[in-house]
Amino acid sequence: MSTPLDATMIETIQSFDAEKRYKHLVKEVVANREIWILIDEHGCVMLNTDDEDCVPVWPNKEFAEAWATGEWETCKAEAISLNKWHSRWTHGLEDDELALVVFPIPEQEGLVIYPDELDYELKTLANKHR
Repeated sequence: MSTPLDATMIETIQSFDAEKRYKHLVKEVVANREIWILIDEHGCVMLNTDDEDCVPVWPNKEFAEAWATGEWETCKAEAISLNKWHSRWTHGLEDDELALVVFPIPEQEGLVIYPDELDYELKTLANKHR
């Protein structure tokens, strides 16, 4: 379970570019053993890029909740355990031909990657920490 982030830490992390936020997400997800999505009454929130339908993911509850404004204000942040992510989500997203938007923040897009790429990064880092 992650420790709540203070305002200074949130501000610092939000200053990262998309690539650095991606690296931060991988590190946090492995450390906390959970990844965050937004859900509404229909399931997980989706974003659309020019080429892909994507599921946005965040490393911490605070960042997911910060995205839940405007048309997404009724959405709730939900943690998915890393084990469930590996066992169900990666394959499910691939089967549905969905990509991921890694750690979008207000005013900045996230990196668009494929589920197997994130899975590989998470497993590689986790194996380094064993």
